[in-house]
Amino acid sequence: MKTILIAGGSGLIGSRLTAYLDPKQYQIHILSRSAKTDKANIKYFVWDTDKKEIDLAAFAGVDAVISLAGAGIADKRWTPARKKILLESRTESIATLSKGIDQLDQKPALLIGASAVGYYGNQGDKKLTESDPAGTGFLADITTQWEAASLELARKFSRHTLMRIGIVLSKNGGALKEILKPAALGSYGYFGDGSAYYAWIHIDDICNIIRTHIEDEHYSGIYNASAPVPLTIKELVTALKKAKGGFGLVMPVPVFALKIALGEMTQMLTDSMRAVPHRLSSEGFQFEYPEPVPALKHILEEGV
Repeated sequence: MKTILIAGGSGLIGSRLTAYLDPKQYQIHILSRSAKTDKANIKYFVWDTDKKEIDLAAFAGVDAVISLAGAGIADKRWTPARKKILLESRTESIATLSKGIDQLDQKPALLIGASAVGYYGNQGDKKLTESDPAGTGFLADITTQWEAASLELARKFSRHTLMRIGIVLSKNGGALKEILKPAALGSYGYFGDGSAYYAWIHIDDICNIIRTHIEDEHYSGIYNASAPVPLTIKELVTALKKAKGGFGLVMPVPVFALKIALGEMTQMLTDSMRAVPHRLSSEGFQFEYPEPVPALKHILEEGV
């Protein structure tokens, strides 16, 4: 049995990961801001990223640290104060892990870090692999700093991987939850002219990537964590309509309306990042849900 420590265990990916992993094979430690009652194969440990304090018992017997912590990019409008929170919730959580690691006699072997395809910025229809440089804009800036902190922490481990995660498809949060709201009324909206590429991924494939990186030691370094074929937002919304079935209109949402509602956060919906999982594919990783319609059907039917 392997023991893993998750920072960000209550988030969209972290909470699904705890359910996805086989409890007969994994003991899970989760860092929490407040004390919680342990469950069958899950133990909770308190940390405070503001004070950079962490219960060192969280690291006991841990084989891998999974760093997923960070405030939700799409949760609130990007005011200057919110931007500060978005950055510091990522870098300060990593700094807290680093401080804890420094105090250990026996250090975990593996770090799995999170990043995002926002690293590449708005790149139109260019196919983006892990070797492409960082782009420009707020998402690229915050992701570059996030990665720098994660890679500095990785120096304390014998092996590390870092996932540049695409748009995670899940019924329980993220972009899909928002797209589904007007779909209930028979309207499927895409943003702008619909040509922006979305590097998407089924939430269970993210969990599968993490599990594979834990179990297979040949994985190392930075990986685009997105489905093999990126879709334009119009294609993604059309696939959702097909997966959901029934009637509905696929129609544009004007960019000016988005800017009124969301301000600068509009770039998150209209920037085009055609990231492809070059390294995962070349190293033999098998996606469970490489096609959008079956992926969306599974999500809608199973509620994941």
